[in-house]
Amino acid sequence: MRVRDIVRAMDQIAPLAYAEPWDRVGLMVGRADRDVRGPIVLTIDLTERVLAEAISLGSGVVVAYHAPIWEPIARLSDDSSRGRILLGAAEAGISVFTPHTALDAAPGGVSDWLCEGLSGGEGKIAGDCRALTPRWDGEHARVKIVTFVPVDSLEQVRNALATAGAGRIGNYTLCSYSTEGEGTFLGDESTHPAVGEAGEFESVRERRLEMVCPRAAVALAIETMRRFHPYEEPAIDVYDLLGTPERAVGAGRRLVLDRPATIRELGERLRSFLDRSRVRFALVGQTDEPITHVGVVPGAGESLANIACDEGCQVFVTGEMRHHNVMDALHRGMAVLLAGHTNTERGFLPRLASRLRGLLPGVDVRQSESDRDPLSVL
Repeated sequence: MRVRDIVRAMDQIAPLAYAEPWDRVGLMVGRADRDVRGPIVLTIDLTERVLAEAISLGSGVVVAYHAPIWEPIARLSDDSSRGRILLGAAEAGISVFTPHTALDAAPGGVSDWLCEGLSGGEGKIAGDCRALTPRWDGEHARVKIVTFVPVDSLEQVRNALATAGAGRIGNYTLCSYSTEGEGTFLGDESTHPAVGEAGEFESVRERRLEMVCPRAAVALAIETMRRFHPYEEPAIDVYDLLGTPERAVGAGRRLVLDRPATIRELGERLRSFLDRSRVRFALVGQTDEPITHVGVVPGAGESLANIACDEGCQVFVTGEMRHHNVMDALHRGMAVLLAGHTNTERGFLPRLASRLRGLLPGVDVRQSESDRDPLSVL
């Protein structure tokens, strides 16, 4: 077992491609080819206390939900807690991996886990659940190349584009679409048209040929196509493709409950599910009003509150929000339920441990006993 095997298993659970663009995720400290020794330790925050625990256990890998490296590091020394943690992990041969928002966005991840608890589903989500901001699969990774060719040259140009990487969809190649129409042109005396004569208006039966192409291969595809296209100046269009939205993947969740619940009932479910003594809420109406649509974001989710409101959510559930963002939500008619930042994340670690054990048979996976919410309630 090597570190890369742990990284590969985490990518099966929460592909790093699902992380938000601003996030810091992946292997933060360590070598991918290092042999793994001792248990894998799971934690929300890699603190000095958690690091000492990992060292005492002889751990070789820590999966820290929050990134231990966020801001750029100007120097690495032991004169700060962050420096001591990073140096200590490296000196002890401990690799550190961070999934953060990739684990939030993934199906069956932290966001879906919270929806289970809020819906009262006992191991499943009792209601319809989708991402507040669905991820677009392959966003801007591909384009569509469109050109117009004489009917008898269609196969020649299609094959040329395919050799440069166009026309591949999954395990299929030479994928294209064509429609027949009429093209017209008028070349001046300096031209050498493949059809007709220079200086004369021409109309030609043509095929509109469309093929998808990886963005990285576009230049080569067009250059190759020009070599095999019969026209001296072929018409070429290149269109951006957004990809396809993945309903179950992305930031936050819009939960539509199978059975309406009051905000008090939702609060009680959340307290019980997270094993917390209290949660905070801000009301718009009365505590006994039925709620069906719930916005859910683990951690600090205020940036998605307006989207949740636009999506018709009656209450927004997250870990923490600033005062003015709470007031904005209330002014827009959406109640707020707050359970504490890491409280909405830490309870998922036992499930993550179970899933890692399933993917890595025989590997010891443990949740840190030193990791805890830095805030306490008097």
